Amino acid sequence: MLKHWELASEADSASVLELSDAMGVRPVVARLLLKRGIENPEQAESFFNPDRSALHDPFLFKHMEAAVERIIVALQEKQLIFIFGDYDVDGITSASLLYLFFRDLGGSVRYYIPNREGEGYGVSVSGIEKAKDAGAHLLITVDCGITAVEETNRATELDMDIIISDHHQAGEDVPDALAVINPKIPGSTYPFKELAGCGVAFKLAQAVAIELQLDETYLDRYLDLVAVGTAADIVPLVDENRILVDLGLKKANRDPLIGLQALIETAHLRNGQIDVGQIIYGIAPRINAVGRLGSADRAVDLMITQNAERARTLSIELEQENRNRRRIDTHTLDEALAEAEETHIPDDHYGLVLAREGWHGGVIGIVASRLIEKYYRPTVMITIKDGIGKGSARSIPGFDIYDALNQCSDLLEQFGGHTYAAGLSIKAENIEAFSERFNQVARDTLSEADLVPKLHIDAELSLDDVDDELLTSLKRFAPFGPNNPMPTFVSYDIALSGYPRIVGMNHLKFKVRSSGSVIDCIGFNLGDRLQRMDPNRASNHLVYTIQENEWMGRVYLQLHILDVKSGPRPEL
Repeated sequence: MLKHWELASEADSASVLELSDAMGVRPVVARLLLKRGIENPEQAESFFNPDRSALHDPFLFKHMEAAVERIIVALQEKQLIFIFGDYDVDGITSASLLYLFFRDLGGSVRYYIPNREGEGYGVSVSGIEKAKDAGAHLLITVDCGITAVEETNRATELDMDIIISDHHQAGEDVPDALAVINPKIPGSTYPFKELAGCGVAFKLAQAVAIELQLDETYLDRYLDLVAVGTAADIVPLVDENRILVDLGLKKANRDPLIGLQALIETAHLRNGQIDVGQIIYGIAPRINAVGRLGSADRAVDLMITQNAERARTLSIELEQENRNRRRIDTHTLDEALAEAEETHIPDDHYGLVLAREGWHGGVIGIVASRLIEKYYRPTVMITIKDGIGKGSARSIPGFDIYDALNQCSDLLEQFGGHTYAAGLSIKAENIEAFSERFNQVARDTLSEADLVPKLHIDAELSLDDVDDELLTSLKRFAPFGPNNPMPTFVSYDIALSGYPRIVGMNHLKFKVRSSGSVIDCIGFNLGDRLQRMDPNRASNHLVYTIQENEWMGRVYLQLHILDVKSGPRPEL
C-alpha cells in the first residue's frame, strides 16, 4: 500500500541550537528532544534516565486507601484472595504479578483466567461463583471488570468483597465494588490515564508495599512482568509507562523470572538484549497463543513457576501453540481477504465488517489487524456460533473504535475496549444493521485522506551524518513505542552501491553510498519497492530508522528502510 510521507514541522532554529549547545549533542538530536517537549538539559536528563522516584503516588487513585486496607486484612488473616484476570498478555502478566506479590507476602492466593471460547472476555457470573466455591473472601480483578456491574452485585450477594483493577473505559454505570482502581473512572484525579492493566496492578501492589513499609525496591522483582504487559498492550510509552518499561527491561535483561527466561530461550531471542520490539513480536505472541487456542492458565503457570524444568516444559508448549495459531491465522486471513474482495467491500466502505461461522475467536483480532495493513480501514471481525457473534475490532489513527461501538450500542449485546482495540458480542440477526451503522459512523468521522496511511518523518538527514556517534545518541531515546517512536529520517537523492535484491520472505536488501562509507540497508516486507528504485542514478529517496545489526559476531550500523521512492523529490 502506498503511503503519504509526512515531515514533522521544524522546531525553532534558535531553540535547537541553544539545546544542542547546552547538552553537547548534534542539532538533529536536540530537534528530536524538542519534539518530545523536552526543552532543557534537566528535562533531558530525566527523559534519558527514567527513575522510580518519578512514579506517582499510588494513593492518588480514587478508592486506593479502601483497597489497601482490605488487602492487608486478607493477608494478615490468611483469607483467600482470588485474582480474576484476562487471557491476553496484559491480563496474564497482571494476574501473575499480584499472585507472586501476595504469595511472597505469605498470603493465601489463587488466580483464575476465563476460557476465551467458553466464557468470553471479562468477569462472568460463573467465574464469581467459582471464586465463592473456592472459599474466596476477597476477589480482585485485573485488566477487566470496569463494566461488570451485574457480576459485582453477584459477588456482593455471595458475601465476597471485590476490588476492580482495570484500565479500560468505564461505561455509564461503574460497578458498586469495595474499590475501583482505574485512572479513567469518573472523578479520578490520578495524573496519568494511560497505564496498562499490569501498570494499574503494579500501582495497587505499590500502595500495599508502602503501607507495609517495605523497601522501595521490593517490587523490582516483578518489573519484567510489567514491562512485558505494558509493551504488549501498545499503550503510550510516556510518563509512568516509560519508567516501568525501562526498569522492567533492565530486570528482564539482567535477572528475568525463571518462566520468562525459559520463554526467551525457546523463542531464540538474545539473552540480555530484550527490547520492546522483541516483546511485541517474540514474547507476546507466544503468551497470547495459549489463551487464543485453549487455556491461558499455562501462561500464568509459566510466569509464576519457580521450577526451571517446569518452565522449560511450559515454554515449549507455548511455542507449539504459537505455531498452531499462525496456521489458523493464515487460513482465516485468506478467507477474510477472499470475502472482502468478492463483495468489493473496501471500495465503498470507510469501515470494514466481516462475519462468518467457524472462524476461530482466538485469532480474529490478529486477522483484523492484518486487514488494516491491506485496506487501512477500521475493521471488525466477527465469528458466529449458535446465533451469537463475537467480534474483535481494530482501528486506525483518527478513529476511536470504542466510541464508534458506543454509537452502535443498541445493536450490540456487549462491548468494551479502548481507542484502538475493542471486543463485542452481537446477535447474528443484527450484524447486517451493525455493518451499515458502523460504516456510516466511519464515513462521518474519516475523510478520504484519513484512509491513506501516513509515514511520519521526524527530520531530513544527510547520509554523511549517519554514524556510530549518532546511533549512540538515538539509542538513549529508547524504550520506543506509541508516543515515543523510534526516530525516523528521510534522505533525498541517494546513490545505490550495487543493485538491490529481494532476500528471505520478500525483504528488500541493498547498500547506499555516503561520502565516507557504504551503508547496509534492509526493508522488511518491502520487496514490491524494488521496482521503484533506480540503481543507475542518485535519485532514490529513503525513509528509515537507524539501528544496530549483529551478524556472524559482527555488529554494525544498518538503515531499516520504511519506504522508498525515486525520481523527483516527493512533496511533503
